[in-house]
Amino acid sequence: MEQMNELVESVLESAAEHRLWAPHDTIVVAVSGGSDSVALLRILHEISVNRIPLKLVCAHVNHGFRAESVEEAEFVRQMAGELGVPFELAEFDIPSLAKGSGLGPEGTAREKRYQFLIETAHRYGARSVALAHHADDQAETVLMRLLRGSGPSGLAGMRWKRTEKKVELIRPFLRINKTALVGLCRDEGFPYAEDASNLLTKYKRNVIRLEVLPSLEKYNPKVKQSLLQLSEIVGAEDEFMEANAARCFDELVLMKHGKYTFKRALFAAIPSALQRRLIKLILNYLSADSSTLDFSKIEAVRRGTLQEHPTVWSLDLGGGLICARQYDTILFSSKPPQRKVSYTYRMSLPDSRLLLTELGKVMTMTVLEKETFLVQGEDYGKMSAWFDSDELVLPLTIRSRLPGDTIRVMGLNGSKKVKDIYIDDKIPSSERSEIPLVCDGLGNIVWIPGVRRSMHAAVGRHTASVLLLSLEDMEQHEEA
Repeated sequence: MEQMNELVESVLESAAEHRLWAPHDTIVVAVSGGSDSVALLRILHEISVNRIPLKLVCAHVNHGFRAESVEEAEFVRQMAGELGVPFELAEFDIPSLAKGSGLGPEGTAREKRYQFLIETAHRYGARSVALAHHADDQAETVLMRLLRGSGPSGLAGMRWKRTEKKVELIRPFLRINKTALVGLCRDEGFPYAEDASNLLTKYKRNVIRLEVLPSLEKYNPKVKQSLLQLSEIVGAEDEFMEANAARCFDELVLMKHGKYTFKRALFAAIPSALQRRLIKLILNYLSADSSTLDFSKIEAVRRGTLQEHPTVWSLDLGGGLICARQYDTILFSSKPPQRKVSYTYRMSLPDSRLLLTELGKVMTMTVLEKETFLVQGEDYGKMSAWFDSDELVLPLTIRSRLPGDTIRVMGLNGSKKVKDIYIDDKIPSSERSEIPLVCDGLGNIVWIPGVRRSMHAAVGRHTASVLLLSLEDMEQHEEA
C-alpha cells in the first residue's frame, strides 16, 4: 500500500500544479487493460474514494487487431464492475477502416479511439478524458520529434492537458515512469494484460523504445531524464512565447474577408523568434491542418518579407494556403487568388445607371450644366470623373483590363501603359482585376476609376455642359 500512497501523492501534486481537475468532476478514464491504464484507473479510483470526490467512467476500445482483444475488453469490464465504475465499450474493425482512411492502421486506430473517448465524455457531461501516458512515453515522444526536426512546440512533448472539442485530455502520469506503474500492479496484485505488439519493431515508437533509447543509454544512462527535463523547460518557454505571439498578432495583424495582413515594417521590428511564430499562428488560423507547415516554408515567408526586392511575390504554401507580398503589405489567404474576370458593358444617354455585376458596383452617368457643376464639383471624390459632354464620344464601353492597355494621361506627352500606372501607384495585383476601364466611342481609355483620367474631353472655358461619371459599391448606391 506504501507504493500506492506515494503514487497517489505524486499524481495529486501534478494535478494541483496543472489544474487537471476539481472536486466533483466527471472524468472518462481510457483503459486499454495494460499495466499503465490499469494503474491509472486504480489510482484515480483511490483518489475519488479517499481524497477528492470524482466521478469516473471507464472507457475501453477494441481495435480488432488481435485475437486477445475480446478477452481484454471483458477483463476491463470486470475490473470496472469490481470498482463500481460505469463501463463503456467501442469496437472497431481497424484493419478494414484503415484501407480507405489514408492514415494507416496506427493513425486510424488513434483517430477512432479519440473520437470515441470524446463522444463518451460528451454523453456523461465529463470535463475531461484521462490518458495513461507516462514519463517513458514522454521521453520517447520528445526523441521521436527531435529526430523528425521539430520546433519548440514539438519538443515540449505531450501536454499535461489540452482541449479538444470542449473536452480536456489530461495526462496525470507524465512524471511517473513505467517501472513504478508495473511495480504498483505487481505489488498490489492488480492483474493486467500484456500486449505482444509492444515488442514489434515495425512500429516506429517501438524502434525508439527497444533500439534507439537503449543505444543512447550507453552514452548517458540518464538520457530519459534529460529528455523529460528538456520537455519541461521547453514546454514552459513555449507557452511564454505563444502568449507573446498572440499579443503580436493582436497588435500587428488585420483580418478582413478571411484574409490576414500585416505591414512589413512592423513585422521587421520584432525578434526573429516571434516572426516565425506569428507566421505559423496566422497559418494555423487559416487551416486546421498545419502538418504541411514545415520550417522551410515558414522561413521562405519570413525571408521574403524582410528582403528589399522583389516587392511583389506570391508563395503557394500547400493545403490551399497562399502568402503574397504586395509592396509593403504581406497577405495570407486560404484560397488561391481570384481568377481574372472578363466583362464588357455599353453605356450611353439617356441611360443613367449601369450595374457591373462581376464587381458588385454601379456606374452612374449624369449631365450637369456647367454652372451647377462648378458649384458642386469640389464634393466629387476619386471615384468620380467629369468630361465635356459635347467632346466625349459615346457610347461608352466599360470593360476589364486587356494586355497592352494604354492611356493618354493629362500632363504627359504620349501614352502610358495601364500596368505601369498600377505599379507606380503600388496597387496590389490581386486588386487590379477589380478596377474597370472606361473607354469612349473611339476606343480610347478615358478613365480608370480611383486611379487616372485621360486628357480626352477635358472640361475647359468653352464647356457648356459636363458629363459626370461615378462608380460606387452596390450597397452604398442602394443606401443612397
